[in-house]
Amino acid sequence: MTTSELTIDQVKSFHHKFVTGVTVVTTSDGSEPRGLVVNAFSSLSLDPPMIIVCVQKTSSSYDSLFARDHLAVNVLAADQVDVAKRFASKAPDKFAAVPWTSGPFGSPLLEGVAAWLEAELTERIQASTHTMFIARLVAVGHFERPPLLYAAGQFFDGGKLHQV
Repeated sequence: MTTSELTIDQVKSFHHKFVTGVTVVTTSDGSEPRGLVVNAFSSLSLDPPMIIVCVQKTSSSYDSLFARDHLAVNVLAADQVDVAKRFASKAPDKFAAVPWTSGPFGSPLLEGVAAWLEAELTERIQASTHTMFIARLVAVGHFERPPLLYAAGQFFDGGKLHQV
């Protein structure tokens, strides 16, 4: 089968088999915090510590993210499904009911997460409908909280996994 024969449903069916964590990528637009749920997050390297975040150009947070030097990646905890839904929505102020603090480099860090990192943007690579943001880690934190997982359009508790 070639790519020209693939349907969107076939591609979605493939992605439904891939389990991911749930992240909220945040940045500060001057005095306004901005953020969105991002499924396309990955470690790029450990030395130097680098990450990749892919964001659709039509996202309401895209312009703020593209213009800033730093971003934060908040790994949501298993009990933060409501936070995931809020940051995946088009709510005008996604931070209104979500406690947060500023990170060492000014990016919003959500309270109650399983882990967070703050990173300095080093490259912005255009790829069709998305931009791939590459960044170098400058600060990290983690807590004894199970992560929220996502697969096949549903959320799962990362603390209830069974080792195989």
